[in-house]
Order: sequence, then structure tokens, then C-alpha cells
Amino acid sequence: MTDFNPLGFRTSSDGPMRRRFVPSLLIALVIGLAFLPWGTAQAANPGQIFVVTIDGSINPASADYLIGAIGQAEKANAAAVLIELDTPGGLVSSTQDIIQAMLNSSVPTIVFVTPRGATATSAGTFITLASNVAAMMPGTSIGAAHPVSAFGGGGGSTPSSAPGDKDEQAAQRAAQDVVAQKMENYLAAYVESIAQQRNRNVEWAREAVLNSVAVTAEEALELGVIDLIAEGRSELIAAIDGQETSVEGEAFTLNLAGSEFVVVEKTLLQAIFDFLTDPNMAIIFLVLAAAGIYMEVQNPGMILPGSVGLVALVLLAFSMQILPFSWVGMMLVLLGLGLLVAELFIVSFGALFVAGIISFLVGGTMVFDRPEVSDLTVSFWEVLVPIAAAITVLGAFIVYTLGRSFMSEQTAGVEGMIGQVGKVETAIEPGNFGRGKVSIRGEYWNSKAEEAIPAGEAVEIVSVEGLVLHVRRAKRA
Repeated sequence: MTDFNPLGFRTSSDGPMRRRFVPSLLIALVIGLAFLPWGTAQAANPGQIFVVTIDGSINPASADYLIGAIGQAEKANAAAVLIELDTPGGLVSSTQDIIQAMLNSSVPTIVFVTPRGATATSAGTFITLASNVAAMMPGTSIGAAHPVSAFGGGGGSTPSSAPGDKDEQAAQRAAQDVVAQKMENYLAAYVESIAQQRNRNVEWAREAVLNSVAVTAEEALELGVIDLIAEGRSELIAAIDGQETSVEGEAFTLNLAGSEFVVVEKTLLQAIFDFLTDPNMAIIFLVLAAAGIYMEVQNPGMILPGSVGLVALVLLAFSMQILPFSWVGMMLVLLGLGLLVAELFIVSFGALFVAGIISFLVGGTMVFDRPEVSDLTVSFWEVLVPIAAAITVLGAFIVYTLGRSFMSEQTAGVEGMIGQVGKVETAIEPGNFGRGKVSIRGEYWNSKAEEAIPAGEAVEIVSVEGLVLHVRRAKRA
């Protein structure tokens, strides 16, 4: 007969069923108790915000750095990637790589143009527009994304004095205009698609490319180019916490409260290549290489100038492998340096020197003038002018030193003996020229005089006639 206890468990002698059921119940009970909130529950770890700092040109090194940081954030399931941006622009290809990574990222990206005085110029405008959240600090600016060369033409600069007749030059300019127009239209369509993707001001984005429009942070906020203005990193995160955005085409709510900042540092290799891809450094390498090698050739065995020049030449070669440059600009820079060297050997009364400085400055502004692939340029006032000024000061010092040497009294050679005081070793008699001996600077010279001078007297050299000294009694002190 089967009995039931008050709890409803079976208590008959049906042993096997009971032995299987009771242990299973106990195991289930233990597992259930393990998941109950016994004691004090541990809070979940706060999210992480990966911080990336771009404070220079957009190049393969900075692109690798930023894309790598986005990849790290995705693996860590971070709350967001914060890109603190200050850039004058960069390579089109590197900018496209960055934007592709941002638009396809599974982690929301936040661009913050900072610190005060920073700019998101040209390529920086594209990157800012591609972010999930775009913010700027007061005192910053954005825009001026026009790709056309300052010297006209989009496919590299060709001066008006290029070989060929007027028809050929007109054809070249027309071809350049076509390239420039194609590049403008391409970048305008590209920036429009980015602005549409992030629901930003499409019309302004197009104007930034076609007409180099640039605005302040306040104007950018009013125009719908950015989402907010913030005084700092903490204020920015607090303001956008809980804001909705779109990640991989799906709605996403930013949950940033309590997140910790994880600063992503560049690798050593990234830092080195970022340094080498600075156009300003490339020009400095070129000048150092030319100066060092010239000094070593002029003074063989100095070692140090030659070593510095050789190292600078190697670094310049690395830079030129990465940076797109114009051969016209490079030839003008080299011509300028050549004219400066020629001034040392050709008397041109400064004409070659002035021409060299002008050629160097013009070539320096054109050497990286390749708007179809890059908007990187050499800083005119911060790099080119100081280098030209240093060369001018050095040239003036050389001229001053040479002038002083020409105006100073002769101190070497036979002419340098005039005015020197010696001692008569053999008496000098008037009319008996050549028989007297005078000791001067450890040497014995045949001497003559207009009067008799006994041995042991001090004499002053008046002139030198062949190998005979014309002397007179030295004035007594």
C-alpha cells in the first residue's frame, strides 16, 4: 500500500524511485541556494572608455594607432572610444581607413576637438563628422576641407614658366582643372554620405569641401555639425550619458556613468613613423642632410657633420617613401640650396644668395603640394622662415668673418714679418747690403739698413725684398 506524507512525498517501499528522486532534489536545492543573493552582492565592474589622442597629421601611423585602439575596445567590450582630436589634415587614404573603421565599429566613437585652439581641419572634419558623438571645446574650429592646391591645379603644381608654348600650358592647366574637379566632386559626395549616416548638416559638410568653409565651435553647434560643446573630458561624458545613437545600424544607448578612462598609447613603431611622416621634419632632414654632407666633403675627416648628414638622409628617405611629394617643389628646394652653396664660390654680391632663399621658400611650400592624395604642407612661418633666417644669419656671419680677415693686418707669410722686431747678429754697415744678419722668429735673414747698426741692437723690419730684409733701428720704449 502506498502512503503519502504531509509534504506529498511518496513513502512506500518503492525504494529505487525514492533513491533516484531525493538526491536529485538535494542537488537542485544546493544549486538554487548558490544563486541566491547571500550576504552583500558585488557590483558589476564599470565600463571602460578607451582614449585616443591625435594631435598631428593623419598619416598611416596615426591611422594604425586609431584603428588599433578601436579593435582593442571591441575586444574588451568597452563602453566607447573617445578620440581627442587636433589635426591640420592628412592623407586621404589614411582618413578613409579611419572613417571605415569608425562607421563599422561595434563600439560607439566619440570625437572631442580639444584643447583650446585646436582644429579639426580638412581630414579632421571628415573624422569628426563620422563619429557617433561629435563635441568641441570652446575656442576650437572645424572645416576647410577643400582639396585644391594653393598654387592651382589638383594634380601637383606646374609653374607658369614650364616648358612648352601657350597652347601646351593651357592644355596642362585644363588637365589639372579636370583632376581638381574630379577630386572635389568625389570628396564632396564622400563627406555627404558620412554626414547623412550620422544625421549631421549635409549642406555645410559639402560647403566645407567645395568652398573651404570653417566655423567655430559655437557656430558648428548652431549649424548641427556637432552635438555639443564641453569644457573638458568629464563634462563631455556626463552630458552624453544615456544619449541614444546608432551602432552597426541598430539603436544604442550610451551607458557611460562610472566608466574609467583607459588611455591607449602609441607603440614605439607607431611613434617613430608618426614622427617621420611629419612634412616639417622631412624638410628639416633635407636641410641637415645637405649641410652635413657638404661640410664633410669640404673638410674630410670631421666625421660628425658627415654622420649627422648621413643619418638625416636615411630618415629623409623613409619620409619620402610615405609622404606623397611634388618633384617640382623638391627640385626648387634643391636648387635653392645649390644657389646658397654657389654664393660661397662665385662673387655675385648677394644675388645668388637672395635667389637661393626665394627658391627654397617657394619650393618648400610646394614640395608636399599634392591635394589629390594629401593636404599636408610644410609650415611656412614655423619651419621654412626660421630655416631661411638661420641660413641668412649664417651667411652674414661668414661674410663678416671674411671681411674682417681681409681688413686685418697680415700675420702669416713674408708680408707678416713687416713691423716685427729682431736682433742684429752680424753688424750692418751702410752700403754693404746683404752682409748683416738679423735673427727673427728663430730664423737668420740677410739684412740691409740706411745706417750702421752694431751687433746686438734691436731692429724693426721695414720691408722685404726677395730674401733680404730692409731694417731700421727699433724705437726704444
